Amino acid sequence: MARKWQVLKDELDRKRTPEQREAQRKKTAALIEEVRLDMMRRELSLTQAALAMRLGVDQGSISRLEKQADMHLSTLRDYVQAAGGSLELRAVFPTQTFTLSLSK
Repeated sequence: MARKWQVLKDELDRKRTPEQREAQRKKTAALIEEVRLDMMRRELSLTQAALAMRLGVDQGSISRLEKQADMHLSTLRDYVQAAGGSLELRAVFPTQTFTLSLSK
């Protein structure tokens, strides 16, 4: 029988000591590496020109977008979708996590 991830996670958390939970949190944080948009695009074997064509913009627009430190979520969502993925946004609180909708 399938079980929800949150239920399983809660069961595992109850079995761990606070020290074990903190160690796991630190280990998880260390494994999560920031990835820049240009790094992601290259890893997917996409050129700026190919991505620009999918988005209906010029290559220079992709170059500028990849250098931006701040952008609209809708712009980021479109970029990720054009690369073949989907964008997920989570709001993480000490007691729970929410996955926020980014659909058009």
